[in-house]
Amino acid sequence: MNKEKQKAILAAKNFSELLDVKYGKRGEPERERFEVDAIAFYIAEVLKAEREEAGLTQQQLADKIGTKKSYISKVENGDTDVHLSILSKIFAGLGKRVSLTIT
Repeated sequence: MNKEKQKAILAAKNFSELLDVKYGKRGEPERERFEVDAIAFYIAEVLKAEREEAGLTQQQLADKIGTKKSYISKVENGDTDVHLSILSKIFAGLGKRVSLTIT
């Protein structure tokens, strides 16, 4: 990272400015990739936390919803795109509901 970018990062007054400097403004390709990856990371962390809270292993959850452990692992690691219908099925296996808010 160049010194100019480092200065701009240190000068950022809030998280939004930091994201703009580091990844570009919303709508720019690098920022869009970051946003998609951030959502995948968040979903993965929520899934893992809910599975652990339910006291289930990845294998037990996979067996419960009729999929493979490797798929649950990929979702938890953000290594796969997951359809909303499958995400709903996974969380239903944990006794949870998925809702979607578009802003």
